[in-house]
Amino acid sequence: MTTRKPAVAGRFYPGTAGEITALLKRSFETERKNINLPLARHQIIGAIVPHAGYVFSSYEAIHFFEILRKSRQRFDTFVIINPNHTGYGPEIALDGHTFWETPYGPVEVDTEMIAQLPFSIANIAHQYEHSGEVMVPMLQYSVSTPFRILPITLTRQSEENAGILAREIFRVAQSLRRKICMIASSDFSHYVNPQEGEMLDRMVIENIIRLDAKRVYQTVVKNNISVCGYGPIMTLIHYSTMLTGYPQAQILRRGHSGEVVPSDEVVDYVCILFYLAQQPTDIK
Repeated sequence: MTTRKPAVAGRFYPGTAGEITALLKRSFETERKNINLPLARHQIIGAIVPHAGYVFSSYEAIHFFEILRKSRQRFDTFVIINPNHTGYGPEIALDGHTFWETPYGPVEVDTEMIAQLPFSIANIAHQYEHSGEVMVPMLQYSVSTPFRILPITLTRQSEENAGILAREIFRVAQSLRRKICMIASSDFSHYVNPQEGEMLDRMVIENIIRLDAKRVYQTVVKNNISVCGYGPIMTLIHYSTMLTGYPQAQILRRGHSGEVVPSDEVVDYVCILFYLAQQPTDIK
């Protein structure tokens, strides 16, 4: 049994549980009136969630996590798919630890799912990477029932890899009877002025809402748009279309770092919920 120690606690998010809770509560109070809580009645598939420092991106992220909390839906495993910012590890990298530790305490890794996925285990791909880790304390803050995590880091963000990854996650979840929620960790346009970022992001978001992974890829590559997690986004789209029912994607909040620290060069944050249109029978 091994434990991955936090790499970015005290930098991307506060270093103590009390400080994390206080920060997320402040973000919630700021956003409370704008959170679309009726969406909590739908069956949640997952979400696109920003991964910047909490002081910047928690205003967007809290929309998903509050809907998740309000829904009271129980998930066995949260599959966290994130881009690789460090360059370490293979194209698709699983994590080999038994637990991930945060200031809130340890979270169990779904080693059974990992054992059945046909991808490499490479701890180095996760060791210094922030974009998966930052999701875990927010899950601990929002989810009151026991859960496991399945962290996956993507280095080569191709549509092919996204499709393969989605199919294998779907297969293994079905085989093990796992109820999973998939988090696609991604920020949107980087270091552009707010008007340009809004225009560039709109082109990508239009294809996300249509659940068109191929067009997401083509739009990002053709226009050189700096959406850093388009691979996780495409994986979530592919996975959503494999489920029965009527998958939909809805924007929860859009913002950028300039709303916190005024600047002409900002990073954009977009939170998008993926859900099935019919209501689950266990939600009242």
